[in-house]
Amino acid sequence: MSERSRLKKARRWVIKIGSALLTNEGRGLDVNSINGWVTQICQLRKQGVEVVLVSSGAVAAGMEKLNLKDRPTALNELQAAAAVGQARLVQTWESSFQYHGVQPAQVLLTHADHSNRQRYLNARSTLNTLLDMGVVPVVNENDTVVTDEIRFGDNDTLGALVTNLVEADMLVILTDQDGLYTADPRKDSLAKLISEVRAQDPSLDAMAGGGSGRLGRGGMQTKLRAARQAAASGAATVIVGGRIDQVIERLYKEEDLGTLLLPDHERMAARKQWLQGHMQTAGELVLDAGAVKVLCTQGKSLLPVGVKAVKGSFQRGEMVTCVDEQGNEIARGLINYSSEEASKISGQASKMIPELLGYEGEPEFLHRDNMVLICC
Repeated sequence: MSERSRLKKARRWVIKIGSALLTNEGRGLDVNSINGWVTQICQLRKQGVEVVLVSSGAVAAGMEKLNLKDRPTALNELQAAAAVGQARLVQTWESSFQYHGVQPAQVLLTHADHSNRQRYLNARSTLNTLLDMGVVPVVNENDTVVTDEIRFGDNDTLGALVTNLVEADMLVILTDQDGLYTADPRKDSLAKLISEVRAQDPSLDAMAGGGSGRLGRGGMQTKLRAARQAAASGAATVIVGGRIDQVIERLYKEEDLGTLLLPDHERMAARKQWLQGHMQTAGELVLDAGAVKVLCTQGKSLLPVGVKAVKGSFQRGEMVTCVDEQGNEIARGLINYSSEEASKISGQASKMIPELLGYEGEPEFLHRDNMVLICC
């Protein structure tokens, strides 16, 4: 039975477009194609789908402006090309989206924004706020400041990380190939396009091969790796040819295009599994009997009013355990406050948070989506 219905059911898509497509193989930004993708994205939004766009092309656009035939290898030249190209790239997206009355926003990320928990939460909050405002975030790696040691390495990986960051249901990777084949179709005339497959299928590694284009850093291997990273949080991935006519609209209509790579677990189940797998915790919350009952029987979030004591030293976003008054672990999850802040508002109603902390914080200590029950 086909799983293509996932595309129409998905309410949040991350769409990644590669350099070869955006720059028409290095001949400057392909404005006509960009306008076509934007039109389709705007139609998708009318169907109630939120979209985050991951856009390559800054370095390639800069190469065209600086008359460079090959991608720079020296870091300073790479960053210079990115600085020149990023301005051109964001102007193009801005103009195209505003033609449809849609506001885009540029978001530049580095690896440190994901490895540092505080910056990770700030990036997630910014992206979710933009989506709530009806804005289309256009995300790219911040090539002007990254170093070889901290770079994502390719925007396929960035697409997967953004998918996990915003808890998207679907990652769509638009590329210059029609999808994942059983062999390299440029070398094997018998190669067949794979329609649907589990992302973790080990046989895919040999099929994906290696290598990348003149303009980009990624190849089919990086796309497969990205699909597996997205699958870890329960998102499905489609690898598909970006030059296919009306490709985004046709995917939404469940047409059999490209390769659909499926996760082993649904999004929330996968996220709960990930949370439960965190063995190290940074602190402990002691809950009263009422809070324990609410968590165990109603599946609600943990509010400050139900916390009797805060133990340990931790920062916002770290993993904490929740125990009852006898010391039995009830749940664990990612906390919205530091230990110092949590101590000030524990036992208090959520409406008191602004007065006690001096700012409008989250109403929950632990949101139910970021918490897993251990013993109820």
